[in-house]
Amino acid sequence: MPITKSELVRQLSKTYPNLLKKDLEKFFDIFINEIKFALKNDERVELRGWGVFSTKNHKAKTSRNPKTGEKVIVKEKKSINFKMSKDLFIEINNE
Repeated sequence: MPITKSELVRQLSKTYPNLLKKDLEKFFDIFINEIKFALKNDERVELRGWGVFSTKNHKAKTSRNPKTGEKVIVKEKKSINFKMSKDLFIEINNE
């Protein structure tokens, strides 16, 4: 079952009852937007004990539509890479 933003905020509000839910939502939005902004500007985002987010540029290329066989030009684009930290790997795998 996936964890949604509202579920994360609910869990945070249980852990920190002295903070308002709307403040926690605002903090969460700012946190995510800062990560998006950094990735958009080709910066690397490192969260110690969690992992590293980075972007990879894919060059424009000519490809084929498998259904019709016609050539299609695919524009240049970016993708996001995530490499988890060793600590997170150990915690997930219970080593």
